[in-house]
Amino acid sequence: MVNASSDYLGRLAPSPTGLMHLGHARTFWMAQERARAAGGKLLLRNDDLDTARCRPEFVEAMREDLRWFGLSWVEPIIAQSARIPLYREALAQLHAGGFIYPCHRSRRDVLAAASAPHDGDENNEPVFPASFRPPVDASLPALTNPITCNWRFRVPDGETLQFIDGHFGEQQAVAGRDFGDFLVWRKDDAPSYQLACVVDDAAMGITEVVRGADLLKSTFRQLLLSRALKLTAPAFYHCPLVTDENGVRLAKRHDALSLRALREHRRTPNEIRASW
Repeated sequence: MVNASSDYLGRLAPSPTGLMHLGHARTFWMAQERARAAGGKLLLRNDDLDTARCRPEFVEAMREDLRWFGLSWVEPIIAQSARIPLYREALAQLHAGGFIYPCHRSRRDVLAAASAPHDGDENNEPVFPASFRPPVDASLPALTNPITCNWRFRVPDGETLQFIDGHFGEQQAVAGRDFGDFLVWRKDDAPSYQLACVVDDAAMGITEVVRGADLLKSTFRQLLLSRALKLTAPAFYHCPLVTDENGVRLAKRHDALSLRALREHRRTPNEIRASW
């Protein structure tokens, strides 16, 4: 139960890489319901860092579909693509603290490592093998501009991390076993989802993050980043995922279940919510 407080600030954070579907709608509606119950507000963040897939027409569709579904937020929309300097400052702070290191291993290298168990996160990334790390006392090269190699966060192996999820209750994971070193900056000179999310949630003053259960494991990574950057982490509420008739999690490839398609077939928001 959310404690009523006018200080509550949540956020909607869609990525304009396709049309929004029922899974997005249910998660965003839950975010709005929790904000209303707390007497708080919602911000809308446009997570548009994936420049290869984000398109302007999806941004406009995002706004229209959210409004049609009955969602509201405090303007203006915050675009991540306009906040790169903030992420770069955070990267420099992590570099100065010795929390990160350059990584020249490919995804294929990681997948081929016999000791790399699969952690099944949102990026389908296996646990990064500790043997691929440079020594702790290795000299750390300077950050370049632009950045042309991957930089990873070195997790504290063996440390048990915990948090209380607003829906699923107590959660815990062991760093180095349940998840490994993760990307904070990519070789195409773009921040990772983990870093951008942590920096933005803190800068925006978000008090609770409501998102899908597929991002549960990301929370542990983000808690480590928050601690390293000396930021206060928000509370978290992870929603159960919406699946199709085969039990597969909905994705943007499910065009028939997009809000735009449902709208064109004269389904109403009330009808959709009644089916949940």
